[in-house]
Amino acid sequence: MRTKTAVPYLFLTPALVLFAIFMAYPIIYSFLLSFQTSEGGEMVFAGIDNYKRLLSDSIFWKALGNTFVILIVQVPIMLLLALVLAAALHSLTRWRGFFRVSFFIPAVTSLVAYSIIFSIMLMSDGIVNQLLETLGIGAVPWLSHPVWAKVALILAMTWRWTGYNMVIYLAAMQNISESLYEAASLDGAGKIRQFFTVTIPQLKPVLLFTAILSTIGTLQLFDEPYTLTKGGPSDATLTIGMYLYQTGFRYFDFGYASTLAYVIVVLIGILSYIQFKVTGDE
Repeated sequence: MRTKTAVPYLFLTPALVLFAIFMAYPIIYSFLLSFQTSEGGEMVFAGIDNYKRLLSDSIFWKALGNTFVILIVQVPIMLLLALVLAAALHSLTRWRGFFRVSFFIPAVTSLVAYSIIFSIMLMSDGIVNQLLETLGIGAVPWLSHPVWAKVALILAMTWRWTGYNMVIYLAAMQNISESLYEAASLDGAGKIRQFFTVTIPQLKPVLLFTAILSTIGTLQLFDEPYTLTKGGPSDATLTIGMYLYQTGFRYFDFGYASTLAYVIVVLIGILSYIQFKVTGDE
């Protein structure tokens, strides 16, 4: 009996050891590191000095503001597009698989590769500006103007992640019971009314799930701004993730970088809690 009881733990041991080494230890160590600073090449305890420094760090607040602008603008647009596309594909009887794969392909594209492609397309003499000039609109400073650089970043992220969320919504829609639509139809509800009174309420847990995932992804945003705009111009697209990377691996201030990392964790926790409260799921 003792042997049978110990067998499951024996199989779990490799996973637990790997988790302890590569997950638990770094989390605990980085938390301790956030209370330390480098003096003479050695890390010494500094109390909450790093957190005090954070409050007066203008670059941090700018990076935080940039991140929240992208979060507030890009995430709702992306999720709305994903929902509309999912509803359109759900109503199709033919070619559904083809369109589903077509829209999902950007999600499996390399982050660096697609960012480089977008940077080439959005150059001052890139294909996008050439097309705009052909239409008589004129060239747009996509990567050299603070506002347009954010727009370029939002467009790139929306292109990549809309299909990913669309597939999730489509899978959820296909699991909604047809009896609900039949009952709504008998009550005189049209297709649009059914979408808002049946589909949306049934998708509520999935909508919350994708909103939280998108929020976490945006607060950790690094690849796109690093490759597409380098955080510029004038730090207009500098995100918290980029600032954390620069602090830790450019200036080797690992104590302050750990502080930034735990600020991101707290922000994710707060925003996720707010989303749960707003949707009524606790």
